[in-house]
Amino acid sequence: MPKKAFSHVTTWVFDLDNTLYPPQARLFDQIEVRITTFVMQALNVDRPTANMLRQKYWREYGTTLTGLMREHNVDPEPYLVDVHDISLDALKPDPLLATQIRALPGRRIVYTNGTAPYAKRVLAARGLNGLFDAVYGVEHAKFLPKPERAAFETIFHLDGVITQSAAMFEDEPRNLQAPHEMGMRTVHVAAKPYAADHIHHHTDDLLNFLNLLT
Repeated sequence: MPKKAFSHVTTWVFDLDNTLYPPQARLFDQIEVRITTFVMQALNVDRPTANMLRQKYWREYGTTLTGLMREHNVDPEPYLVDVHDISLDALKPDPLLATQIRALPGRRIVYTNGTAPYAKRVLAARGLNGLFDAVYGVEHAKFLPKPERAAFETIFHLDGVITQSAAMFEDEPRNLQAPHEMGMRTVHVAAKPYAADHIHHHTDDLLNFLNLLT
């Protein structure tokens, strides 16, 4: 049973986008449009080129921002403010999920490749604010992105996470590789499972999965 596999866990780390809200909200549709527009303006390229670079840098670096920083010396702060300025109208409060998260024993944190202010807006829209002991964004990782191990190490050192007694919930399979290597229990939250040695559990229903742990 999943509950036994998590009996040692005292820190619960949650990704934000498409993890603490359903992918059907399609927030990333808005973010991707804003990223493409930002790339067009920052690099003075047309939309097809900007869109190609957005995807290329995401694949190669983990985030488009990292590619822009490393290859074009783009200032991350204006980028992060701009691309996360989106509507959250598609999000609805989830009181049942809030109850299950609140019931988890130990420390609960959010760690996203987005920004902490954006994460807090999303949590509030989902009715999940006040449940987490800390919320960390890419700015807290010195703009290093998941899946880079150094990004996780920076956040976990900052928070004091003991990885051998922690669990990571994440929708992007590659972002679970480093947590697994660091001794964490890993949970892939997505519609379809992804077969990999670094993924311990899969769920397409976070609420139901958490219900099995408490």
